Amino acid sequence: MENARVMSVNLGQPEGGEWTGRVGRTAIRKCGTDRPVRVLRSGLAGDSVCDTKYHGSPDNAVYAFAREDLDRWGRELGAPLPDGQFGENLTTHGIDVNAALIGERWRVGTALLEVAKVRTPCKVFAGFMEQTGHDSTGWIKRFARDGRPGPYLRVLEEGVVQTGDPIVVEHRPEHEVSVAMVFRALTTERELTAQVLGAEALSDTVRTVLEARAPRA
Repeated sequence: MENARVMSVNLGQPEGGEWTGRVGRTAIRKCGTDRPVRVLRSGLAGDSVCDTKYHGSPDNAVYAFAREDLDRWGRELGAPLPDGQFGENLTTHGIDVNAALIGERWRVGTALLEVAKVRTPCKVFAGFMEQTGHDSTGWIKRFARDGRPGPYLRVLEEGVVQTGDPIVVEHRPEHEVSVAMVFRALTTERELTAQVLGAEALSDTVRTVLEARAPRA
């Protein structure tokens, strides 16, 4: 991971349309910027959040997705995907973001970020894929089956990030609860619930969902 870096810093502004469903407005369409961007505990300065029920907590402050996975999806969909296509704030390169552990800490620019939870696909995501000209048939299930959702990160230290910044892993917990494992526990492999709940830095929102599913003593 010596060459891990930020390929693009992406910001979004609210827009509406039938494809946004019950939410009515969304900022999932992210566009890259070359300027330095402040990383606040609430997210990136200049980025908008419309659905605060699911995207407005400190544990959802920054969303990262790998350029390598965008390229793979582009090949499957038959068209290149731009940075930010999946609504990510940081398009990364050279780091397996789905192998990252819950509680893993990244120094990105001058900010310190901590892996807190995973992205789960929604109807707005599917609608955006269709709206941008891609085959969205069964998109939520396809994305879930792929099992590489990318992490949401909380901000431990505010700072500044920009395109080209290195991503340095400053802390990696001793447990084995990865982003991919949390996603599987939430979707296809509920038997992983107990193991995932052992990750101390797990987002409270995910913990609540998993605890409700856990077998009663």
